[in-house]
Amino acid sequence: MKIIWSPLAVDQARDIAAYITLDKPSAAERWVEGIFDSVDRWIDFSQSGRVVSEIKRNDIREIVQGSYRVVYKIQETQILVLLVKNYRQKMKENEIQP
Repeated sequence: MKIIWSPLAVDQARDIAAYITLDKPSAAERWVEGIFDSVDRWIDFSQSGRVVSEIKRNDIREIVQGSYRVVYKIQETQILVLLVKNYRQKMKENEIQP
């Protein structure tokens, strides 16, 4: 199983890390490491995340890392990381575009 990050997810993760860095650089580093560790687990356990409640599709899942949710899509041979956003923000189906 291969993991691919969408350009949007990369930009969002970068922006969040930069924001966290303003207050505490070491926390930003831990957050980024936590995201990558969690995503790496999907290689063996792709369905370990929960189904996104707003979307209700078995192939669209998420994990929560701190105050942020990482949304991904499971495909036959790869996992697409679609979004990284605050967990308080509701998601709409049209946001899920790989």
